[in-house]
Amino acid sequence: MATASSEDNVCQRPTNADHKLVNKILRRLEKLHELCSDPRLSIKNSPPYLPELVPNTASVLRRVWEPYRGFGALMGRAPGREEAAYLRVHARNLLDKTDRGLLLFKEGKDKMFEETSGYRRNLTKLSLRFSHMLWEIEAVFPGERYHGGTYKITKTEARDFWKVAFGNKCIVRWSSFAEELRRVHPFEDGMESMALKSTIDLTCNDHVSVFEFDIFTRLFQPWGSLLRNWNQLAVTHPGYMAFLTYDQVVSRLQCYTHKPGSYIFRLSCTRMGQWAIGHVTGEGDIVQVIPENTSLYLALLQGYNQGWYLYPDGCDMNPDLSALHAPEHKAKVKVTREQYKLYCDASTSFQLCKICTEKDKDTRIEPCGHLMCRRCLDNWLQNSADHTCPYCRCDIDDTEPIDIEPYQPKHEEEEGDDDEDDHEDIELVVKQIAAMRKMTPESRVTQQ
Repeated sequence: MATASSEDNVCQRPTNADHKLVNKILRRLEKLHELCSDPRLSIKNSPPYLPELVPNTASVLRRVWEPYRGFGALMGRAPGREEAAYLRVHARNLLDKTDRGLLLFKEGKDKMFEETSGYRRNLTKLSLRFSHMLWEIEAVFPGERYHGGTYKITKTEARDFWKVAFGNKCIVRWSSFAEELRRVHPFEDGMESMALKSTIDLTCNDHVSVFEFDIFTRLFQPWGSLLRNWNQLAVTHPGYMAFLTYDQVVSRLQCYTHKPGSYIFRLSCTRMGQWAIGHVTGEGDIVQVIPENTSLYLALLQGYNQGWYLYPDGCDMNPDLSALHAPEHKAKVKVTREQYKLYCDASTSFQLCKICTEKDKDTRIEPCGHLMCRRCLDNWLQNSADHTCPYCRCDIDDTEPIDIEPYQPKHEEEEGDDDEDDHEDIELVVKQIAAMRKMTPESRVTQQ
C-alpha cells in the first residue's frame, strides 16, 4: 500500500514536449468547436452541450497551465510530482478525446446531421466524457490552483481507504486501484473487473482519480455494501442507463407514456455524484428528479411504494431491492469526559438532539460535522428554502448515519479527548425551529 513520502513533493518542471502537447490540444479543440457549432447539427442547448463544453474546456486548460509557462518554460512554476502526474494524464486523455471527436466528423460526414445515426450517438457519448473531464479538472484545480492532494472525499470510510492505500496521490493507474480495492471489496477479474472499470473510470483514461472515486462511492453508498449495491443497481438492473442525457431520457420514456410507472435512472449531468430518475406519471407526463441525501436503492424502494417506479425501462419485472435495505454500518462518535460534564451541568446529555430534545442524534452532516436526529434534519430540509445545515448554513454535501457511544464515568478519572464533535449554536436553532413550528400547514405549502 502507498505511503506519503518526501519524494511526493519533488517539483517537476514541465518540458517543452508538455507545452507543445497543450498547444496542440488547444488548436484541435478550436477545430472541434467549429465543427460542433454547425447549425445543421441542431444540438439542443441542454447539458451536456458540446458547443459550450469545448470552449470552456479550452479556457480551463489555458488557465491551469498558465502558471507553468513563463519564458520558454524556464520561469514558470514547477508543479509537485503528483500535480505533474495528473496534468500529464489529463492532457493526454484530452487530446485523445478531442481526436476522437474530430474523427467522428471526418468519418460520419452528412450522417452527423442525423440525430438517430450511430455517429451522432457516439458524439453524445463523447460530450459526456468532455463533461466529466471538465468537472474533474475543476475539482482538482479549484481557482486554477492544485488541490488534488487535499481533495476531501465525501464518505468517511472511502476517504480513509484512499488515504491508507494511496496517501496524497491524486490519480493512480486502474491496475493499482483495482488491486487495493479488491483487498476490502473482492471482485473477479475478467468481465466483472471490466464492468467496474467502465463505471468508475468516468473519463476513460485507464486511471482512477480521487474525484472519480468520490463520485463512485457517493453513487453506490453505503461503503459496507459498495460492490453489492453496484452489482444490483448498475450491472443487473434494467432501469440503469449509463450514457443518456436529459433529452435522451425524455425521448426514451416517450415510448412508455401509455404505461405510467415506467422509469429509468442515470448519473446526473449537472450534479456529479447524484442520480437522476426519470419516470412516467399517471397523466402520461415525463418527470426527472434528483433524490438528495438518499441512497438510490432507498429512493427506488420509496418510489415503488408510491407507484412511481414500477416498470424499469418499461419492463414488467421490477427487481426487488429490499435485500439492499439492510441496516447501514454507522460511524462511531465517542462522548468525551469534558462533553459529558458540560451536558450534565446543563441537565441534558450529549446524545440528545438539541432541536427536538426527544430523539438521540443519529446523523452527521458533511462537511461541517454537525449532529442531529434524522427526523429533525428531514423536517428542516422540507421547510427550508436552502439545502444547508441548520446550525452553520454551510451547503450539505452528504449525510452519514452515526452511533454515539456515551461516556462511561469511572471511579478513577482518566484523561479524555479534547475533540469536539458537536458545534451547534443551540439558541439560533431553537429560534428557527420554533418559528417553523408556529407556521400553519397552509403557509408551509405556500413557501414550498
